[in-house]
Amino acid sequence: MVKEFLKKFWNFIWHEDSIWSWLANLVLAFLLVKFIIYPLIGAFLGTGFPLVAVVSSSMEHNQGFNDWWNENKEFYEAKNITLENFEKFNFKNGFNKGDIMVLKGVQPKDIKIGDVVVYENTFNKNPIIHRVVEIRKEDRYYFTTKGDNNYGEDPSEVTEDQIKNTGKAIFRLPLLGWVKILFMGITG
Repeated sequence: MVKEFLKKFWNFIWHEDSIWSWLANLVLAFLLVKFIIYPLIGAFLGTGFPLVAVVSSSMEHNQGFNDWWNENKEFYEAKNITLENFEKFNFKNGFNKGDIMVLKGVQPKDIKIGDVVVYENTFNKNPIIHRVVEIRKEDRYYFTTKGDNNYGEDPSEVTEDQIKNTGKAIFRLPLLGWVKILFMGITG
């Protein structure tokens, strides 16, 4: 009886050409990604949020690097970040709204100036992805962050607790985040 059911289910999923089969495949794909693939990627990378879609333009560079640097160098030089330093940073050319960033879990003591980190915004719990421009250590670590495309630094320091379950960006998948952005726009 179970064997017959599994055989019919397999045929329904893989061979039947109907709207119901198509919808069942979508549901199965969603469940597979959400409850198996995403957690496995997170376990491998040491973070509960291994992939994040960039939903703002705060890290975009709207021109070539040299022009961008000339417009922004006063801020970074005031933080003792030179052109030579910045050129060695990951994502020195920023990234765009709609990109997906792959994150790796990181201990606060291993975060360096120039790293791009994701942290939980304390006001609305939405994740923010910005560059670390200053680090202060007292009883714990405090990070000053800035979106490359923003005029100034973020209004409040980021604590190590805000970064604990996220991590730092290690890889960029261009434009794939638009799927999430469009879906969020449709669903409100």
